[in-house]
Amino acid sequence: MTTQFITRRVDRIFFSILTAVCCGAPLALVLAQGSAQMKAKQQYLVSNLPGLGGTSSGGNSINNQTWAAGYSRLTGDQTRHAALWRSGVLSDLDTLGGPNSSVTWNVKNTAGIIVGISQTATPEPRGERWSSFNFYSGPFRAGYINFGFVWEQNLNQMRGLPNFPGGNNGFATGANNLRQAVGWAENGVEDTERCVSPQVFQFRPAMWSLGPPDQIHELPLITGDSSGAATAINDNGQIVGISGICDQAVGRHTAKHAVLWENGTVTDIYPDAPAPWWNTPTAINQRGDVVGFAGDPAFVDGDILHAFMWTREDGIRQLKPLKHRTPEHVDSEAYGINESGQVVGISCDANFDDCRAVIWNHSSVPSDLNDFKGGFSGVLASAKDINDNGEITGRAIDPIMGLTAYLAVPVSH
Repeated sequence: MTTQFITRRVDRIFFSILTAVCCGAPLALVLAQGSAQMKAKQQYLVSNLPGLGGTSSGGNSINNQTWAAGYSRLTGDQTRHAALWRSGVLSDLDTLGGPNSSVTWNVKNTAGIIVGISQTATPEPRGERWSSFNFYSGPFRAGYINFGFVWEQNLNQMRGLPNFPGGNNGFATGANNLRQAVGWAENGVEDTERCVSPQVFQFRPAMWSLGPPDQIHELPLITGDSSGAATAINDNGQIVGISGICDQAVGRHTAKHAVLWENGTVTDIYPDAPAPWWNTPTAINQRGDVVGFAGDPAFVDGDILHAFMWTREDGIRQLKPLKHRTPEHVDSEAYGINESGQVVGISCDANFDDCRAVIWNHSSVPSDLNDFKGGFSGVLASAKDINDNGEITGRAIDPIMGLTAYLAVPVSH
């Protein structure tokens, strides 16, 4: 449903950076920008995380045990699997029988629970691409039913989470320490007026009580809306996500409202958002602080987005892109927040020729993580999550390895 369901855009971002990496002189420009601001002391020890044999991997989640989770392509780059890195050691979480799986959001709990999406071996009967299409790659991105999955350390095996009655597809995003997971799932209601082909069915924000048996519960939508998604949950049972219409099952008009669920009610936390699309909370900490991104009135397809932070005390605060960049940065997206209020994400120019992993460290103006990466030779292109130790994971462009998951550990000085 949403997230950057901009992974549609992620392909553009990393193609642009890979082009720079492969062309020598442009790479020098990419690496040099911001070098004047480089501090004398190294602030992060950055390392690539191992992959499953393919040329692309990414870290999307990191908890306080330094468990990083995301995906890695397999040898041949035809498929990708959900991946978990513990103490730098990679575990292939496999799939539910289909070609692809992935951990796509910041899961956060320390209870040994990982959730994500996976294809099954069952063909998709209605030709839907579903929300997960944009989080896969290769020739098998569509054609199979997808479930949200849960993987538990003590069982060491993923299992599919139930959908609403009549629905074929689901998607899981986060799980807390109370054995509650969130995401969205189809409900079997055909909506020809508000679903954009090939999407057929409505879908609703879901919370699963993890069993056995696993049980699905529907979260309420904003009055008048018909579809939505939950994207993150904390240990207080506060859940964030989106509410809107079915649309293409990938953000856009499904993200008309950025919402918070608590005590059985739904609240629009950004009622005066500049545009009625792409308003997407991506993470919530235990304090209930929320970060995400909002749509731009000029870009219904989400080409340009604007990061935000919401707190109960202060409401919405804009999180700006990097300043003093050439070309100018106009796109900012926040993806992770820790308990001290540090926020990480991405900053890009309008054409995604220059995209950088950034941190908003108690400021509306970000810092480029590439200025603090020590001797790491790659370009830190995105920061997807940060834990309470200040450790960060995301995706980097390595001149030799290509697109890789990384771990950035703060260095005391």
